[in-house]
Amino acid sequence: MNPTAGTPAPQRNSAAHLTRTRLLSILAALAILLIVCAAAAALFGSAHISLARAFSDPTSPDHAIFFGARLPRVMMGVIVGAMLAAVGTALQALVRNPLAEGGILGISGGGALGAILALVMSAKLGGGEAAVPLCAFGAALLSTVAVYRLAMVDGQLEPFTLLLVGVIFNAFWGAAIMLVNSAVNFYYAHSILFWLMGSLEAPTYREAAGVAGLGLAGFAVLMFQARDLNLLSLGDESAAELGVDVDRLRRTIFVATSVMIGAAVSVSGIISFVGLIVPHTLRLVFGADHRLLLPASLIGGAAFMVAADLVARVAIAPAEIPVGAITALCGGPFFIYMLRREGRRPLSL
Repeated sequence: MNPTAGTPAPQRNSAAHLTRTRLLSILAALAILLIVCAAAAALFGSAHISLARAFSDPTSPDHAIFFGARLPRVMMGVIVGAMLAAVGTALQALVRNPLAEGGILGISGGGALGAILALVMSAKLGGGEAAVPLCAFGAALLSTVAVYRLAMVDGQLEPFTLLLVGVIFNAFWGAAIMLVNSAVNFYYAHSILFWLMGSLEAPTYREAAGVAGLGLAGFAVLMFQARDLNLLSLGDESAAELGVDVDRLRRTIFVATSVMIGAAVSVSGIISFVGLIVPHTLRLVFGADHRLLLPASLIGGAAFMVAADLVARVAIAPAEIPVGAITALCGGPFFIYMLRREGRRPLSL
């Protein structure tokens, strides 16, 4: 299968020649966009603050709002958005399906169920908060493997079967979460609602640091496999002939993406479509070379998430919209467009 089929010739040529200068210039431009989005998100909100007073007077409300609420929230938005977009890029390459994304395939829902069960059980049995990301990772990995295995037809991965299985798993995880919700008290029901809607509300610096560590570890694994992901776009047999251990690559990517999704879900709940919108947009602009696309998606996803969270905070201020609702409002129409566009030809990258 030709990985550049349906791609305009200028884009194929630019994607085929990834120079160090081109890589650095694109990443620098995206980094500037991220800085602008992060600065706007830190400065604006439902309450007006003075940046000078926030830095000069530690006892002022401005200092408390900026350093206690907005800055850790912006940091968490950067981390979660970067992880979700990078995961989407890797999954799309792994299954050769541009519609693949952690939320759509039911992986985020599995991670959320694991996190919710860990939250409820740790409170009753004294397991501690450390069990939440661990259980989210385990459930996300289980969901990833199950979706992939069930989408195999006669030894081949069927793109539309993959989407159908993902929809079924989303419905199953949602029903399981509702079942848990019906059996717990009001306090846990509020936490479960948080996981279902997706939110970056009230993070701490410690949480941000922990999630960032897991995310960077997973991303390092993905970047190490970037060349193999490029070869995998040729098909399993062609990639194997070029020296790629396809089974080992899939196992590695499954584990790395499950760690990243589990870590993100454990602090933000289910935030869908980030891993669909960002990688596909960047792929259209910069090409499908994962040596560029993975770090570009990391930065672009961070900028998108921070911007979406800013809209969620100021759209109906002083009330707040869950950021998962904002990304879903953007991602729903985008997914329909992608589905109609890709339905005119075989789904492939």
